[in-house]
Amino acid sequence: MSTVLITGGSRGIGAAAVERFARRGDRVVFLYEKNHAAARALTEKTGAQAICCDVTQEAAVADAIRGSGAPDILICCAGVCHYGLIQDMTQAQWDRVFDVNVKGIFHCVKAAMPDFLRKQSGCILTVSSMWGQVGASCEAAYAASKGAVIALTKSLAKELGPSGIRVNCVAPGVILTDMCASLGAQTLDALAQEAALGRCGRPEDVAQALEYLADAEFVTGQVLGVNGGLVI
Repeated sequence: MSTVLITGGSRGIGAAAVERFARRGDRVVFLYEKNHAAARALTEKTGAQAICCDVTQEAAVADAIRGSGAPDILICCAGVCHYGLIQDMTQAQWDRVFDVNVKGIFHCVKAAMPDFLRKQSGCILTVSSMWGQVGASCEAAYAASKGAVIALTKSLAKELGPSGIRVNCVAPGVILTDMCASLGAQTLDALAQEAALGRCGRPEDVAQALEYLADAEFVTGQVLGVNGGLVI
């Protein structure tokens, strides 16, 4: 049994990952920021431990990880997006996207590192996006932040590999979560038709890829696309 720490765990991809790893018998701890009702429901459903924590706050993350016990697997799912033209975006909106999507991973990795280094083993999984691979109109900050996640993943894989720590990334496509709710049914249907598999993804599809990477002992520094063939 492994101890799995998942950020952004109260909904979407994070919640699906909590369910999947708990179902296979791992001890699961998840961090969430605001949705207390969803976190409570997920805890009751899975037996996972929930910790309220803003991943943009370094001290709060350090306290949360100390309170969770030494993780064997760290899965960074917390993320936010912003839709709009670049000329209409404020500095605060840009900073918020990078604070959660990139700095949040930095805080979590840094806080978990003493335990990983002491054991000389561990697995870090990040969640990027296909837009971090190819860019996206009207999502410049989101795409840029997710591109940074990919670069961070590859850098950490090179830096931490000699210590027995694997670092990999999933790059989801259009996944039916709250983040895509504003797109509307017509847009989602059009995007589904563009994918080779002819559908949008489910959070469970990404959770399955995360489980694979958690178990793949000779895989590190990789970006696994989970997009149904929308980006090949």
